[in-house]
Amino acid sequence: MAVEALHETLLMDAIINPEVIPHNVSHALLASVILIVVALIIRTSVRLVPRGIQNFMEVITEAILKLVEDNIGHRWGRQVFSFICTIFIFILLCNFMGLIPGFASATANVNTNAAMAVPVFIAYQFYGIRIHGIKYIYHFLGPIRSIAALPLMILMFVVEFISHLARPFTLTIRLFGNMTAKHVLLLILAIIAPWIFPTLILGLGVLVAIVQAFVFTLLSVCYFAGAVEEAH
Repeated sequence: MAVEALHETLLMDAIINPEVIPHNVSHALLASVILIVVALIIRTSVRLVPRGIQNFMEVITEAILKLVEDNIGHRWGRQVFSFICTIFIFILLCNFMGLIPGFASATANVNTNAAMAVPVFIAYQFYGIRIHGIKYIYHFLGPIRSIAALPLMILMFVVEFISHLARPFTLTIRLFGNMTAKHVLLLILAIIAPWIFPTLILGLGVLVAIVQAFVFTLLSVCYFAGAVEEAH
């Protein structure tokens, strides 16, 4: 991708050959290992009054839980919460890793993002069918359902079908485009003016990392919310 095109040498290259295992895979694995280690640390040292890393993770999980329950509802929101929260934390960590010199953002690669967008697509379709059964098709037919409105229903079905198929693509490309642009911009400015512009862009990069993780998560929540609600 763009990072490889600029021949950037990363710290992980000393351990893993990027020609065998691409940067996005090695850094996604690194992010996964970090999250597992942090989870184990918190689990073994959990406190009634949280502090440190436990407090930070509880703030994130409670915010995502509120977002999920407010949009999906308590019953089904609780069931998809762990899935949604894991995606958010993983994307956030990967985005932040791209801001550290010598590391790359796994989310600056289409394949990594598709590996998250496709499960989101499959999962919310599964819950839609699980909850509504055959009536889930009503979500694709529009609000007017009668013999007289059959041409409109067919048109709405085609439009909704294409719209649903486009969702994993838009989730993938949106995150990929923003993270790649940010990383390439930092790299170019670091070459031009090593101490001036990168410092300013780095602050913006932190904001972009948070916003893009939240946008991906919010859209995923909205897709689940639309699937579990009753068709109008």
